[in-house]
Amino acid sequence: MCGIAGQFVLNGGEADADLVAAMAERLRHRGPDGEGTCFSGPVGLAHRRLAIIDLSDEGRQPMANEDGSLWIVFNGEVYNYLELREDLRALGHRFATATDTEVILHAYEEWGRDCLHRFNGMWAFAIWDNRRRELFCARDRLGVKPLYYTLAGGSFLFASEIKALLAHPAVGRKPNDRMLATFLAWGVADHTGETMYDGVFQLRPAHSIVVSAEGAGEPERYWDLAMNAAPRGADDDAAAGRVRDLLTDAVRLRLRSDVPVGTCLSGGIDSSTITFLINDLLRAERLESVGDRQKTFSVCFDDPRFDESRHIDTVVAATGVASHRTTPDTEGLWEDIERLLYMQDEPFASLSIYAQYCVMRLASDEVKVVLDGQGADEQLAGYIAYQMPYVRGLLRQGRILAALREAIGGAQHHRSFFSWAIRQSLVRSERRGLLRGDAPEVLRYAGSLDEVLAREITASNLPLLLHWEDRNSMAFSIEARVPFLDYRLVEYLAGLPLDQKIRGGVTKYVLRRAIRGLVPDAVRCRMDKMGFVTPEEVWMKDELRPHILDLFSTPEFSRRPFWDAERVLQNYREFLDGKSEYSTEFWRIACAEVWLRQFDGAGE
Repeated sequence: MCGIAGQFVLNGGEADADLVAAMAERLRHRGPDGEGTCFSGPVGLAHRRLAIIDLSDEGRQPMANEDGSLWIVFNGEVYNYLELREDLRALGHRFATATDTEVILHAYEEWGRDCLHRFNGMWAFAIWDNRRRELFCARDRLGVKPLYYTLAGGSFLFASEIKALLAHPAVGRKPNDRMLATFLAWGVADHTGETMYDGVFQLRPAHSIVVSAEGAGEPERYWDLAMNAAPRGADDDAAAGRVRDLLTDAVRLRLRSDVPVGTCLSGGIDSSTITFLINDLLRAERLESVGDRQKTFSVCFDDPRFDESRHIDTVVAATGVASHRTTPDTEGLWEDIERLLYMQDEPFASLSIYAQYCVMRLASDEVKVVLDGQGADEQLAGYIAYQMPYVRGLLRQGRILAALREAIGGAQHHRSFFSWAIRQSLVRSERRGLLRGDAPEVLRYAGSLDEVLAREITASNLPLLLHWEDRNSMAFSIEARVPFLDYRLVEYLAGLPLDQKIRGGVTKYVLRRAIRGLVPDAVRCRMDKMGFVTPEEVWMKDELRPHILDLFSTPEFSRRPFWDAERVLQNYREFLDGKSEYSTEFWRIACAEVWLRQFDGAGE
């Protein structure tokens, strides 16, 4: 929902209306349904509206409280706004609209900065407190919605996307070399407050920041996640029942909408679970946002190695949903990738997000909101690589037999993954020195499974995936909602012992029990992990070959300090000739080169 931007002139001058308007214009895709600005001395706020709740003009932003002492621009949804509104009414507050935005304003009036603990949802907002002469900015617990900021020309600037900040002539003139080098070498990003633009920062998940005439304070964390390190201890049936109840309520809340809602269906366990839960809710109560028949959106491929049609067919046959499907191909792929890169703002690690981009484009013809299964893997150890720290942690605890059982179970269920991982480690070893970047802290998998999962959720994999999803969905003016990241469910799953996440090599153990009888076993018991993937290796060897060779052969490419250009081209040619394995480094380098040319153009 929406795009926000603003300026706080720190030296006491007036906000620049032209600059604020230019920032907002770059966010038009996030909010095609309306726009608004307000100015109060040093502060200018802008909003691009994607109307989801209360479609009337009363929902326009920036929005003020009754006496005009508070102004807010807000991106996201507070799903428990109806319950909070009743609590606030009981405390004497009166409401003029039916929006969750106004609930945030009154919650801030009543509870101050502590209001953040009462919200269940996704948000990035800025409140101008005219009495305190402070700008209060906050981001949701898991970072579903983005907020970027910078200091330039004596002003604090913030926006939903980096491209809006670049409207200021002093912002984003050169890359952040250290962050770019880390991305290239290891494929990670969004793991710190820095971005790949020098001087541009993101407000981290579960953080807030206060800006006054004296400048921006240090971001403060208002929520943290405590991960249970116990290997066992929960009752299986009780844990599964609680997970089922929490997830059902999370889905119910996220179906609150005044516009049509659909579902992203990959054919995996997580998205299939959400699809079945929505169908159950449809039978139990009327859901106007869904309609009489749920709509799902999926990606399929002609190559069976990447196609999940049979799993999607299983879900469709059992639910009767209206299934919409798209098949990404290489026709126009290069042009799509350039727009995708513009929307993402920063280089992205693989072509897999192109599938999600295509799904969002497909959904935009039918709905304005989608639900999907993002976030379940990081909480429930869904990625097969999590087996290794689990076994290692058991060994450190002296639980030799338990570690042996897990190792044997992992090998039985995921043999193909381990052979692939070995090949990739050999490729990385052969190509050491090709890229220059130290391993970041978030990639050091030393420690037990609980430590790894805590990093993955708050500082590593999940923030990056949420970045991609927000930009992909908003590129087509679609709001993506993620029930698995309801903070109540997140806290409950974090509190479960580790054997509820992996047992006998079976990932997502408690979820699989929770959905027994709901999701067909053909999907519930599947052990492979795909999601929205693309045949990247095939495309990079065939259809994208001329584009990549052209990039890797230019003088600009050879002058970059981030890679050994001669070795990159040589290794890529060896891959094309079938003399070596594919490495995802090839795409990262190509994507970064296209992105870096934006800076070259800006300097001309």
